[in-house]
Amino acid sequence: ERMSDSALSHRLAAILAADAAGYSRLMAIDDQATVAALDAARAVFRAQIEAQHGRVIDMAGDSVLAVFGTAAGAVAAALAIQSQVNTLADAEPEDRRMRFRIGVHLGDVIEKADGTVYGDGVNIAARLQGLADAGGIAISESIQVAVRSRIAASFADLGGQRVKNIAEPIHAYRILGPAAASPSAAKPPGNTIYDKPSVAVLPFTNMGHDAEQEYFSDGLSEDIITALAAWRSFPVISRNSSFAYKGTSPDVRKVAQELGARYVLEGSVRKAGNRVRITGQLIDGSNGNHLWAERYDRDFNDLFTVQDEITARIVAAIEPEMSSAEMRQVVMRPPGSFTAWDFYVRGRSNMPSYGRQRAQTKQLFEQALAEDPGFVDAITALALCHSADVYASRSDDVEASIASMFTLANRALAIDARHYRVHTVLCMAYFWRGEMNKAVAAGRSAVALNPSSAEACEALSAALCHLGIAQEAEECMRICMRLTPIDPRAHQHHFLLMQALLGQRRFEESFEHLGHAMNARPHDIVMLGYRTVLLGYLGRADEAQASLQAYLGKRGFKTADDYRKLYIRNSALTELNLEGLRKAGWQV
Repeated sequence: ERMSDSALSHRLAAILAADAAGYSRLMAIDDQATVAALDAARAVFRAQIEAQHGRVIDMAGDSVLAVFGTAAGAVAAALAIQSQVNTLADAEPEDRRMRFRIGVHLGDVIEKADGTVYGDGVNIAARLQGLADAGGIAISESIQVAVRSRIAASFADLGGQRVKNIAEPIHAYRILGPAAASPSAAKPPGNTIYDKPSVAVLPFTNMGHDAEQEYFSDGLSEDIITALAAWRSFPVISRNSSFAYKGTSPDVRKVAQELGARYVLEGSVRKAGNRVRITGQLIDGSNGNHLWAERYDRDFNDLFTVQDEITARIVAAIEPEMSSAEMRQVVMRPPGSFTAWDFYVRGRSNMPSYGRQRAQTKQLFEQALAEDPGFVDAITALALCHSADVYASRSDDVEASIASMFTLANRALAIDARHYRVHTVLCMAYFWRGEMNKAVAAGRSAVALNPSSAEACEALSAALCHLGIAQEAEECMRICMRLTPIDPRAHQHHFLLMQALLGQRRFEESFEHLGHAMNARPHDIVMLGYRTVLLGYLGRADEAQASLQAYLGKRGFKTADDYRKLYIRNSALTELNLEGLRKAGWQV
């Protein structure tokens, strides 16, 4: 007989599944002692599960199944259970020791009226139990993200594990080390590099009723999760965990707490005829405040193109909002007990005014690395400081600055070869060295790893332009500008587009974009040089002559070779620029 929907309850829960290792062998050796050991272990399980506000679902045979309202409660119970049960086992001869494997998962369960539970969440917890060592604990990614700041332990990343009767691989971890024996209340959530603030993407709500629209809304949500994961700076809650909320209207603050996420992205999809309206909003899970919201109206004719475009726009928009929110939180916090994450975020907040705070900014990134030598974002940020020094001619030793960029990039590459910022730094290091072919290759890798990254697009566009592939450089920058219609670095985008247009000898258009860049940076000496070049090509003699005098007065060039030595090495624009300076009146 088919059970009515009213008799079922669908909810998100943390599930603990346990099983005695080698139970049949122990029974064959001494059945009475084994039953006594099992009873003692069951008493420990029951006491610790209840202490963490969990509920025992089943204790059939040598197995245990329990559910908890929170991930932290389930893991705290598992840690305490293993500590006590392993202590009991250690008192026995080695071949008589009863140890348990425990698996913990945060996922969707279906609860019957009589209190029993079943569903994928239970199945996954049972499969995780099989991945644990005897006496150990295996957890899913959703659990690891939620609790990693709250237990004094490290984790062994087992990667995606294919297990019986589960269609998708399970990303699993083992909890390691003796320090895993107890929860740590000392480390607040979201305040260490081991618990960088994470983002959860709820499945976008389908406001229509047709299957095509449902497919589209789910696909959009999944694509956003995949794209956000390419950042590798803000961890992204797994699809299985966030999709447990599908079809519900949960309180976002409750979602953030249950999933261990600081930020939550939610949205909706509504189709009307051949048009589709997509809304998205990014919410701070700690207080429910909206950080960003946008609406997109598009033709629905090309389903996949629309999905790709909207994914890229949303991902590109919310990273700056999350970064800004993090900066506000960290900068307001008084010094005293900074972690690697705090130092890194403070350093990032200095970058817009880096020229005035060079030493302090570098020191902040170095302090972040002293706290966590494997912090890839801090490594690449320090490398970009050296790049900024070379760009603005602030470096006391250009060769040393470029060498530092390579050293830092290779250090980061050895830690995380799939982090797009590592390849962005490599692109810029090769760029300053004048190895443009290698710069383009590294830039292409950065964009492939994170197509929504404006900084990766910028680096690739610059490399393409100075290699002489100006048309593709233009296309790359226009994509970047579409991704970031509102961006405090818009002047840099106009500057790079200006160079790409100059490389195609489209001087009027190039000058227009230079004007936008110089509105934000009127005293930038590099931009003044390009203004002189373009005025020369445009035949505006009086303005060109005045601009030339101001430029030469600041640079002190005497000969064309002086210019070549200071300009970007092996650039396809070098001789084009020199010709523009001659047209402006420079007699070289």
